Amino acid sequence: MQEWANQLCENRQFGSKMTDSKYFTTTKKGEIFELKAELNSDKKEKKKEAVKKVIASMTVGKDVSALFPDVVNCMQTDNLELKKLVYLYLMNYAKSQPDMAIMAVNTFVKDCEDPNPLIRALAVRTMGCIRVDKITEYLCEPLRKCLKDEDPYVRKTAAVCVAKLHDINAQLVEDQGFLDTLKDLISDSNPMVVANAVAALSEIAESHPNSNLLDLNPQTINKLLTALNECTEWGQIFILDCLANYTPRDDRESQSICERVTPRLSHANSAVVLSAVKVLMKFMEMLPKDLDYYGTLLKKLAPPLVTLLSAEPELQYVALRNINLIVQRRPEILKHEMKVFFVKYNDPIYVKLEKLDIMIRLASQANIAQVLAELKEYATEVDVDFVRKAVRAIGRCAIKVEQSAERCVSTLLDLIQTKVNYVVQEAIVVIKDIFRKYPNKYESVIATLCENLDSLDEPEARAAMIWIVGEYAERIDNADELLESFLEGFHDESTQVQLQLLTAIVKLFLKKPTETQELVQQVLSLATQDSDNPDLRDRGYIYWRLLSTDPVAAKEVVLAEKPLISEETDLIEPTLLEELICHIGTLASVYHKPPSAFVEGSRGVQHKRLPGSAGSGESVESPDTSSAAGLSEAPPAVIPSQGDLLGDLLNLDLTPPATTGPTPPPSSGMQLGAMDLLGGGLDSLPPIPLRTDTPQSPQLPHQSPSPPDYSPTELGGDLGGSPAMGAAFGAPPAVMPASFNAPVSGGLDDLFDLGGGVGMTMGAYSPPKTIWLPAMKAKGLEISGTFARRAGVIQMEMTLSNKAMSVMTDFAIQFNRNSFGLAPAGPLQVLTPLNPNQSIEVALPLSTVGPVMKMEPLSNLQSGRVHWEATLPACCLPAPVLVLIVDSVS
Repeated sequence: MQEWANQLCENRQFGSKMTDSKYFTTTKKGEIFELKAELNSDKKEKKKEAVKKVIASMTVGKDVSALFPDVVNCMQTDNLELKKLVYLYLMNYAKSQPDMAIMAVNTFVKDCEDPNPLIRALAVRTMGCIRVDKITEYLCEPLRKCLKDEDPYVRKTAAVCVAKLHDINAQLVEDQGFLDTLKDLISDSNPMVVANAVAALSEIAESHPNSNLLDLNPQTINKLLTALNECTEWGQIFILDCLANYTPRDDRESQSICERVTPRLSHANSAVVLSAVKVLMKFMEMLPKDLDYYGTLLKKLAPPLVTLLSAEPELQYVALRNINLIVQRRPEILKHEMKVFFVKYNDPIYVKLEKLDIMIRLASQANIAQVLAELKEYATEVDVDFVRKAVRAIGRCAIKVEQSAERCVSTLLDLIQTKVNYVVQEAIVVIKDIFRKYPNKYESVIATLCENLDSLDEPEARAAMIWIVGEYAERIDNADELLESFLEGFHDESTQVQLQLLTAIVKLFLKKPTETQELVQQVLSLATQDSDNPDLRDRGYIYWRLLSTDPVAAKEVVLAEKPLISEETDLIEPTLLEELICHIGTLASVYHKPPSAFVEGSRGVQHKRLPGSAGSGESVESPDTSSAAGLSEAPPAVIPSQGDLLGDLLNLDLTPPATTGPTPPPSSGMQLGAMDLLGGGLDSLPPIPLRTDTPQSPQLPHQSPSPPDYSPTELGGDLGGSPAMGAAFGAPPAVMPASFNAPVSGGLDDLFDLGGGVGMTMGAYSPPKTIWLPAMKAKGLEISGTFARRAGVIQMEMTLSNKAMSVMTDFAIQFNRNSFGLAPAGPLQVLTPLNPNQSIEVALPLSTVGPVMKMEPLSNLQSGRVHWEATLPACCLPAPVLVLIVDSVS
């Protein structure tokens, strides 16, 4: 299409006095025959009119390929306009009519020797655009002649044709020696020929990264720099992009190149300016920082970048995306140009947001007052998205410039007083980050934040407020009441809020254990029993295990000192930034992604890096660029994303440390030792009575496993406790169960008894039995059951109850095919007879070697007939049993 556009534009110079729009308005039927007759007319004018009609039909999508031989016959003409139209037709239909296209070869070869250089260039350009293998064979000789043509217009056209031919048949180009001829054209006397030769070699090199076609050396670079001043703007871009791939030998050569490229910064074309900036940004890495020219170059880079921001919004956006990269690498370039990035009232939102981001990157102690005043003004705008970004920018200023933190907090409090809902919520989110950066410094504002608790309706703001309450619970008198108010609608909250609420209440309990036992019990129950979210359940189980096995570790983990957040949370990774700097002025610099992330195929996958610095280290104001100097620094801590609130808890090793000596017996004062739930290891924790009989709430087989139920006033039960703790509540001392003498297995596996041990103190948990078959559906036989693992064997544990008036005997069970091949490992052993109103416990061992058939859902399990024509309905295997099955099979 680009070729067509170029051709049509060139046709206008021949001054057709009548308008060409008429060729696009015809709707006649049978016009193919009319056109065929006109194309074979003896009158040249009529023939030209016919070709124009054919091109018009082709342009609007009509199939005029049937006229191919008639159009080709029109090539034998001296009329340049007609010849261009015919070539345009050939480029479009040659691929679909390759045999017919051969007819035009003789004319192409003849035109390549025409006295008119325009016709010679047109012929070789058209042959290069016809992607037919049969024609490329005939293209070689005319192309060789055109590459050495006396006219520079023909040579520059032939140079581009080599790249096109290489794309069609790379081996042919290499065998014919066209690449060597192309390299020779770099030394051509005409700058446009040099530019096109560089463009062709660069394109070929991109598709063959290891070919080393552009073997740049000081002599070649000197020729390119000489041609740079005289070629067109697009030629300058080709040459500058080629220069950016060169690595100077030393700082003197680097300075020399920079001096000759610097005048391009004042070019009217923004693409030339950005290409020049790319070259200078790369070669600056080689200059010593104490060199006078280095400071001069920094000053020269600012004005052209500022000038780009006076263009139309679309160009401004492209310029701002590139400036964003430049500022991250070298903020000193634009540190005195802050006002340029102040937002204008009529800027599009995409320009406003980019300017806002750059303002934060340029913020420093010298200009922070000016920036804050501007941001406060932005926070009163009508565009909600922009206002949110402005409020967050104030928080980023506080984190980046420590001296301004107090002023930023004061500004945020002023914004909170406006009572504008979305402003208040964004302010609370950023104040949370300020607390992370400056702990124990600005907590006096918490009271003001709590006043706005009821107005928070966005998950991120609610989660931030909950974090603040949990983190500073000891300073908030009614922290338990505040968190309890969130707990009332726990199931309606987003996952982000639920996770934060769980953590905050556990923090509160560790700080105020006496007042919050019921609250922590409630949230643990909600998280582990009533939630379907696996992340929330896992965190609930982890906290439960931490509090019950080692309270000291729980306190160290949950209340650990948090690392300070970094100054910038959205800086591009240094290695990626280096690569993007090498792609300034391209799509990569707009997307902020390397070309390999969005360019398909082999093109663009070569990763570029900045050269090593020859100076005294990197810029003081650019701490993220040390990788270019070969320095190795630890990456700064960053604010964790809201989706990663679980942190590193899942990496905890909860296995008790191995002891070399014999395990001492538990003392009478603390019979459960490390198994005390929420106690024992905490000096300030009040004792809780141990329950020996744990009531179990009814639970369907398909429900997720949950910890034992807790009473409203107790938090211990099966999870542990101590007599000493119970004494404080006036409860009688409890006796430790015998099974608690078994070793405690670490990790979350024990929640499902994956260790395979018997009598596990922690986690040998099986879901409570539920009624699988009511008596009214089985003639008086009621069956309730569950699944468990005993001594490494999966068992189906059932209670058979005779609700009928007659005796029951001869019990048997049969499984239908299921997804896991579950089948009885032996006969059903029931002590018969089963008298009326009598119940009996039965355990049926299961194996996984039965017939397999995929069920929907996968965990569906059906049993066949049981005694008295009773058929068990389908039941779903609970999650722990599925884990057990997989473990057994493996």
